[in-house]
Amino acid sequence: MPVIVRFYIQHTIIGFVASAAFIAGLLYFNVANLWHLISTSDIGLLAGFLLWFFNGIVFSGAQTAVAVLLMSESDEDDGPKGGKGIAVPVLAQARRP
Repeated sequence: MPVIVRFYIQHTIIGFVASAAFIAGLLYFNVANLWHLISTSDIGLLAGFLLWFFNGIVFSGAQTAVAVLLMSESDEDDGPKGGKGIAVPVLAQARRP
């Protein structure tokens, strides 16, 4: 499996697990009376699943984006980033007012 596919799957799973923890917290603390709405409705399981799934899409996208932004490119190349790498001395004189 290519590294990029494994990277994406790994962070998608992390995002859906974070979504499950978030939804569990929402239901445990009964935010906006969600626990009562889901537990007493005849389609409560579908509502809970959709809440988890759509939050999972958002959380996995955010997790993947953060992981990509935190990647360090200094591991691949520690050399100069451009130019010829020649040091040029610069003489500067301060002006008196």
